[in-house]
Amino acid sequence: MSTEGSSAKVRGGMLLAKALSEKQIEMVYTLSGGFINTVLEGLMEYEIPVVNLPHEQVAGNMADAWSRLNRKAVVCLCGPEGFANVVPAMAEAYFQRSPVIFITSASTLKRDGRGGFKEIDHNRVAEPITKSTISVTAGERIAEAVDKAYDLAVNGNPGPVHISIPVDLLYSSYEPNDQEGERAFKLSRREVHRPSPNPGDMRQLEGIMRNAKKPVIVVGNGAWWSGAESQLESTASQLGIPVYNAPYHHKVLDIGSEVSLGIVDIHLNPPSETALAEADVILVIGCPLDNLLNFGNPPLFPEDATLICVNGSTEELADNHVADVRILGDPGAVLTALGDMATAEQLNIGSDWIEANRQRRKEWADGMHKMLEEDGDGPLHPLKISREIMKSLNEDDYLVIDGGDTHFWAEIAVNMAAAEGKRLRGVLHPGPLSILGVGVPFSVTAKMNSPESRVILLSGDGAFLAGGLSIESAFANDVPITVVVDNNRGFGSIKQQQMRLFKNGQSFKTDFRDIPFDKMVVGLGGYGETVEVIEDLSPAMERAFASGLPSCINVKSKSVISPLIVGLTDRRVRASIE
Repeated sequence: MSTEGSSAKVRGGMLLAKALSEKQIEMVYTLSGGFINTVLEGLMEYEIPVVNLPHEQVAGNMADAWSRLNRKAVVCLCGPEGFANVVPAMAEAYFQRSPVIFITSASTLKRDGRGGFKEIDHNRVAEPITKSTISVTAGERIAEAVDKAYDLAVNGNPGPVHISIPVDLLYSSYEPNDQEGERAFKLSRREVHRPSPNPGDMRQLEGIMRNAKKPVIVVGNGAWWSGAESQLESTASQLGIPVYNAPYHHKVLDIGSEVSLGIVDIHLNPPSETALAEADVILVIGCPLDNLLNFGNPPLFPEDATLICVNGSTEELADNHVADVRILGDPGAVLTALGDMATAEQLNIGSDWIEANRQRRKEWADGMHKMLEEDGDGPLHPLKISREIMKSLNEDDYLVIDGGDTHFWAEIAVNMAAAEGKRLRGVLHPGPLSILGVGVPFSVTAKMNSPESRVILLSGDGAFLAGGLSIESAFANDVPITVVVDNNRGFGSIKQQQMRLFKNGQSFKTDFRDIPFDKMVVGLGGYGETVEVIEDLSPAMERAFASGLPSCINVKSKSVISPLIVGLTDRRVRASIE
């Protein structure tokens, strides 16, 4: 830029943009506002791509999705008036470990604590849903804050970091190279720290695997952020070990991988329960032993199985205290070392164990097909909708899922299709918090990131009501996504729970009117259709793809309780929420 190498003073917003440029930040998502105008000027000067969105939560969700897809740090920028809006996206990123750097402009430092214009304590709100929150108290320390935030976001357990910069610092002027009280340091991007496993731990793991007859690998976000999928697939294939993905975590392997056998969920993927029950060694890689994995306890993890946890950070490993063996090491490094040992020592479980698990999944999938064949006429079963979508997708396509029961039935459909060898470029869905309304931002990001891929969002009607208007971002950025709304006219999962929980067997305040979602999208300038019979769904999707426009297929469905909600309801009737 023009002031580079000169002594002309620059505003704090320009210093921030310069720091982001030196960190090689590739994308910034924002909602333009007066409190961040100096930053936007800097981003323009340093030619950092910016996507402007109609809502801060949309900006945060799109940053989260970009980070998941590219496994890099990204920035979400918003002003003080939008901070409250970005909080749900911050929480979603936190539980999915996305290294999003949330930068918020705060009320003036000069009037801090006195009820300044749009004043809210950003740090106290952000603290529990970020890895760290950083307050900038001097303009000369903006670069230092960016340097620290970047390193915290991408190292150890990756995750979001928050920087709060008062607006008066962003508008004040400074010498372009001042770094308050510091010797000069470079802001260039540093390599991510990837801890190597202790050799003694690996020898112990080798000894355990040498005697294993029925080992299982459970894998999660830590392996994804490590970029360990190739090591995972080759090692599991070499040893003959079935791999199961932790529920709600990013799917580490392609769903059609020959060693991947779906998610660990006793309701949505019952064969996973049987595999763990029979396992003698369970290797959990890149996951906390939290409620999604029954905290590592029986009956999901049997007492007589050796439980081994591999984590790339001490903070996650420390929570996995029930494991018999804990290994601190980058998942990719541990899997590579295990594969090398297996080659050298000729370790191999054989094919019988993994084939038995594949056969169990096939039999389960056949049973689900039979159930659908026996389903009567009338509004469509949600699983039929998911199944039809899976048939229409190709290996270069993305599936995005959003909703409650819609998500649960979709997971079943994904696993059924995977049993038939279906492959996809990727699957995106909400994380453990199950925040509704993320589907459209995730879909738009996937399409912008991979323009050559088709992107289908399968959304519940409740989820689309929560975030559907964000489809304007698809129009604004000329991004032709296709939304299929599973429209059962209400909060289906809540309704089904109430009907089993309430003494009168009825539901209360869970129904919607029959909303013509397709007409809403057509009104915005897109393509839309209503579908009431399953034979019409695939042709409708093809017409939507061919239109080259953001599209909505409004599918009339019925509310059907998913196996997961059946299990949850049974526990809640017994007054247990876990």
